[in-house]
Amino acid sequence: MFSNKRWVLVALFVLVGVIALAACQPQTEEVIVEVTRVVTETVEVEGEAMEVTRVVVETVVETVEVEAPAPEMEAGPKDLIICQAQEPDTLYINGGSMLAARAVEHAIFTNYETTLSFGYQADGLVKIPSLADGDAVINEVEVQPGDMVRDVNDEVVAWGEGVTVTNSAGEDVAFDGNPVMMNQLVVDFTMEPTVWADGTPVSADDSVYQFEILSDPDTPASKYAVERTASYEATGDLSTRWTGMPGFMDSTYFTNFFQPQPRHLWGGYTAAELLEAEDVSRMPIGDGAFKIVEWVAGDSIYLEPNEYYFREGLPYLDSLTFKFIPDTNQLIAQLLSGQCDIGTQDGMDAGQAPFLIEAEANGLLVPYFQTGTVYEHIDFGVNSYGDYGDDIGRPDWFEDVRVRQAMTMCTDRQSMVDNILYGRSEVIHSYIPSVHPLYPEGLTEWPYDVEAANALLDEVGFVDSDGDGIREYTDGTPFHVTLGTTSGNDMRTQLTQIFKENLLECGVDVELYYQPSSEWFADGPDGVLFGRRFDLGEFAWLTGVEPSCSLYNTVSITGPEEEGFGGWGNANDTGWSNADFDAECARAQGSLPGTVDYEEGHKAAQLIFSQEVPVIPLFLRLKVAAARPEVMNFGVDPTQNSELYNIYELDLQQ
Repeated sequence: MFSNKRWVLVALFVLVGVIALAACQPQTEEVIVEVTRVVTETVEVEGEAMEVTRVVVETVVETVEVEAPAPEMEAGPKDLIICQAQEPDTLYINGGSMLAARAVEHAIFTNYETTLSFGYQADGLVKIPSLADGDAVINEVEVQPGDMVRDVNDEVVAWGEGVTVTNSAGEDVAFDGNPVMMNQLVVDFTMEPTVWADGTPVSADDSVYQFEILSDPDTPASKYAVERTASYEATGDLSTRWTGMPGFMDSTYFTNFFQPQPRHLWGGYTAAELLEAEDVSRMPIGDGAFKIVEWVAGDSIYLEPNEYYFREGLPYLDSLTFKFIPDTNQLIAQLLSGQCDIGTQDGMDAGQAPFLIEAEANGLLVPYFQTGTVYEHIDFGVNSYGDYGDDIGRPDWFEDVRVRQAMTMCTDRQSMVDNILYGRSEVIHSYIPSVHPLYPEGLTEWPYDVEAANALLDEVGFVDSDGDGIREYTDGTPFHVTLGTTSGNDMRTQLTQIFKENLLECGVDVELYYQPSSEWFADGPDGVLFGRRFDLGEFAWLTGVEPSCSLYNTVSITGPEEEGFGGWGNANDTGWSNADFDAECARAQGSLPGTVDYEEGHKAAQLIFSQEVPVIPLFLRLKVAAARPEVMNFGVDPTQNSELYNIYELDLQQ
């Protein structure tokens, strides 16, 4: 496969060289030039011979070689072609979550808020609201019996018998038949004057319309935000106000703006009909920089500028085409030949890195390797469930933190980055990367140190008593454990093989097994991973702007709720429980950004996590994209999922 790519590249190099030689052939031309010479002459002065030096300027005709001037070419239209592997299933924002769809939606809809480099930015909003600026406030309100509130378990319930809430003084109080004073967040948003592609101004009511759509049970989207919203209303032509349920101190309150949808065009549809309507899912009218002209199923989507776009002078492009090329080799070949200008991340991965780097060295492409917000990790079965429990179905290998620390030090994570991701990613030591603003000083970053790892296992008492190279548990059971992950994933196959080889250096025998994703990620009790019936499990979690400490707290442990666990659909598959971590995570999540408790809580939780290592964080996945050198203003960001978030300012150099 790689050799085929190389021949395509070589052929193009030859073609480029021929063109360059033809263009650079010198020509001769006669030119008139002035030549300055210094002349020394002997002259006679008063009967004596003297040498005199003088400067002489002469005009002569010379034949010189000159490069032929490049023919002047008129600038043609700026037609950008974006090639991606997948075709969107729908362009209705509430109808799906495909990355391929988001790329096109960035072209036809304005982003009112975005996330770049682990922070939030206003786009179609005038600004991000904040408590410091006064466009977000916390009011103290009196809640009467029967009023809806957010309780201490993050449930929306009526204030009544059996309910416990946090009052405005920060105290947890149980219902006693009386009113209670609680805090309530109120946030004001102001929109830029955007315009739908049919010329109709976007209004605050269009944002309220989106809130109504999301509130409908027929809309297949999370109801978490709308259920914790007391009201969402238009306060002006371009302003809205979000009021949270009493007790809901949302740490991302400034994101509770709802993406406008064109009520004047779609208001006659029910929520269920919106999912199927052609003018909604296939040819939606948006308020972004472009409008759809044609969608050829299975081939391409063609767009032209929205003449009513609110940003003056933008977009720079005359047209935009999304082509669907599922084969990676073909996608890259079309990039090299100029049939594509941008190749998106859904069509490439780290496996193409050597080829893309070679193309970059020859000036043909500009590759982008960006660590994202998805990190691979190996989880310990610290506390298993049922008959697979520790010392019930297997030895209790991982309860002692020193064993987890030793196995972490025995894992050559940098080797995984170098060999699988060509050195373009980074080892991760927490559930957020080191560039995150909430990454704490003093975090334990376990090195690759086989000698120290073996010494720690010796200290625990897991020793190789029979000399076969494998350590034994205290009862003599060989340190033989299994590591499972998904099948059909080359990256995970490689990293698990490296891990297996690494752990043999520490006397641990690791047996690898692979399951289809549908089986591996199945909820417990059927699924091995989330049923907590595994030794070691490898998979990926998504991090983001907000550190995801809730993945590892006690209330998130998977297991039946009737036994006190968080439910089989929960996230903490390790069974690890640490009261101090729980307290710091709760402290952070119960606080608002910008406060001391928010920052210190998140940092303190990571310090505990890094010392306790309930999982071995491995590395960040890469986002890989490529563009031709003529493409301007293109880039890939770690926390913005789509690389086309700023499509309105992409340009082609001519």
